[in-house]
Amino acid sequence: MNRTIKKVAVLGSGIMGSRIACHFANIGIEVLLLDIIPNELSDIEKAKGKTLEDKDVRNRIVNAAFQTTLQTKPASLYSNKYAGRVTLGNFDDDLTKISDCDWVLEAIVENLEIKKSLFEKVDSIRKPGTLITSNTSGIPIQLMHEGRSEDFQKHFCGTHFFNPPRYLRLLEIIPTDKTDQDVIDFLLHYGDLFLGKETVLCKDTPAFIANRIGVYAIMSGMHTIEKMELTVGEVDKLTGPIIGRAKSATFRTMDVVGLDTTVRVANNLYEALPKDESREKFKLPKIVSELHERKWWGDKTKQGYFKKTVDESGKKTILELDLKTFEYVPKSRANHSVLEEVKDIEDLKKRIPILVNDSGKAGEFYRATFYDLFQYCTNRIPEIADEIYRIDNAVAGGFAWELGPFETWDILGVDETLGKMKEAGVEVASWVDDMLTSGAKSFYKVENGIRKYYDIPSKSYQVIPGTEDLLLLDNLKTHVVWENAGATLYDTGEGILNLEFHTKMNALGQEVLEGINTAITRAEKEFSGLVIGNEGQNFSAGANLAMLFMSASEQDFDEINMAIAHFQKTMMRARYSSVPVVVAPSGMALGGGCELSLHADHIQAHAETYIGLVEFGVGLIPGGGGSKELTLRASDSYNPGDPEFNKLQEYFMAIATAKVSTSAAEGREMGIIRPSDGITLNRKRLLADAKNACLDLVEAGYTQPSQRQDIKVHGKTSLANFEAGIAAMTYGNYISEHDAKIARKLAWVMAGGDLSQPTLVSEQYLLDLEREVFLSLTGEPKTLERIHSILFKGRPLRN
Repeated sequence: MNRTIKKVAVLGSGIMGSRIACHFANIGIEVLLLDIIPNELSDIEKAKGKTLEDKDVRNRIVNAAFQTTLQTKPASLYSNKYAGRVTLGNFDDDLTKISDCDWVLEAIVENLEIKKSLFEKVDSIRKPGTLITSNTSGIPIQLMHEGRSEDFQKHFCGTHFFNPPRYLRLLEIIPTDKTDQDVIDFLLHYGDLFLGKETVLCKDTPAFIANRIGVYAIMSGMHTIEKMELTVGEVDKLTGPIIGRAKSATFRTMDVVGLDTTVRVANNLYEALPKDESREKFKLPKIVSELHERKWWGDKTKQGYFKKTVDESGKKTILELDLKTFEYVPKSRANHSVLEEVKDIEDLKKRIPILVNDSGKAGEFYRATFYDLFQYCTNRIPEIADEIYRIDNAVAGGFAWELGPFETWDILGVDETLGKMKEAGVEVASWVDDMLTSGAKSFYKVENGIRKYYDIPSKSYQVIPGTEDLLLLDNLKTHVVWENAGATLYDTGEGILNLEFHTKMNALGQEVLEGINTAITRAEKEFSGLVIGNEGQNFSAGANLAMLFMSASEQDFDEINMAIAHFQKTMMRARYSSVPVVVAPSGMALGGGCELSLHADHIQAHAETYIGLVEFGVGLIPGGGGSKELTLRASDSYNPGDPEFNKLQEYFMAIATAKVSTSAAEGREMGIIRPSDGITLNRKRLLADAKNACLDLVEAGYTQPSQRQDIKVHGKTSLANFEAGIAAMTYGNYISEHDAKIARKLAWVMAGGDLSQPTLVSEQYLLDLEREVFLSLTGEPKTLERIHSILFKGRPLRN
């Protein structure tokens, strides 16, 4: 069946239902969001003389839920404009509208009988062939379709999204024994390609894969924390980004999710798993049960493992819970020498072995928790999954881990770690010994640029399904063309190179600029095109401020001038090379990272790209061609008869407010990402999509463009308009005198100087103005203070 999804019905507008509806809206789908009608009037409705028959009353629950979702941060929508794609209604009046939908997704209360009752109604209304899925996180899927029609059962399965659906990558697909294989294949493909998800096929076992493993890891960790008498702050430092996990780490995550939720899942698993060899780990240790009994469930009850207080002066302080006394105390610090040892190691795969093998208390904690997690995962095959990659993908995607359990074990060395585990009395499933005996030494390996997993039944390595078309730099370590300390250039095949940055936060320093220039030179001589992108959390946080600060502090303005000129020339090389240059941003693309994107022939952005020119925040203007480029884009947008200053002012304000998009879609609305540029939903597909875009440019007969000489600027007219706005903002105390000074200098560049009449100027003309202004601002004491504050986290600058 050639299935397409044009309209989706989401039944249930709670936290998950509304957020799932938003994510479908993000990809352009028309959504019908329904919920129950209220049983009685609210006090406000009574005061207005409303009745239960009024439409706004009947839709009150769905309206309130959806509005709450729209106001919640981080945003569920890529753009506020997409809210119009969601139509609201109720089950009594609007359920018949699901007959027009291609997919009906249930996300109501976790009660089997209520779900079955709703499915009975859905079955009588839906058109044949419509997908029917449940977002349940714990009810067996097999129980839900009992008594339903054959067509319903063939098109029914579980689709378990993780909260928040926009940001967490996992989508678990849980079929029943009656689900059509075509439906399973479609959902796995659609979730991956269109929803941007890590789609994982799961068995219908308690909590499926991610929550089974993830909640076990949490509860097992809690027992270890209690035994080792670790503090809340200490644990969150040890279990966050330093080991490739979410910034909220352990206790902050539990506060955000709600301790009651974690406890409910743990208790359910304990009851549902009488034969689980590690069942006792799901029992609540005192550091969990005590809070649960006191109803200190986290953010929803205003206190949990953390508590925000406000003193008489209005100063806010965050306290943490003392896990011995259960009183709130000042936040603790993790004083472990190994943390200092690894702080400058950016590569997670190099950092983790040092942490786990540490001889101190931190290493003891890591070994206890990692080894226990490893053994638990080995014993879950084939119970919850037949393949190791499904466990890794589910846990990493559902809990925002960079590496899954088996991937982590690989980087520690399987054989060596197994020996240490056995010495510690940790026993694993027999298949791990069998694997090592067979000659296989790792759970994954790369052959000919293709990543394979160890298949337990065949005792051989197999290609991970669905990865054949991906471009993964980790698989290309034998295809390095050139590298230095800050960048690596890979041959990806088909004449396309890929340049990866790997400095701290992928900052654009001298080594990265050398990498860009070298990559373009090599591409022009020996290849057909260049992609600039990486697999890190961020594309680039901008230029290297530390080098600028050093030169400015020493008043070495000649050095700064040369550095700015070199940066500008590098950006212009990206624009005017003889081969197409495609930039693939994801995460932060700020300052210089944004400027590089602006100068690419094509941007292929991940949907979660946060892009903008942020230099104003440190007392500067964009100096790598960003100010020039937005002036150029304003000029290109002018239409006869339109007030031209309006568009220029929009771009000016984007720079002057250091505006950063909250998504690639918003970056497009800002004019940084063009209509012709592409957006990729699935992060794993980004580099492959960028490479294909580069190949398309090559095949279309890419020709080196000429530098622009026709940029329209307005000189004194624009300056006067800018000055009026700057003066008003200053007089109204909205900006400081120093901010006004920077704004006037930015206005000078974007107006093209004090030309007496509208004039067509060249890119180089604007670049020279931009460099002159940037250089002048580096000599400002307040600019130095701002840069110092960022580099040294608020410590005052001493002369």
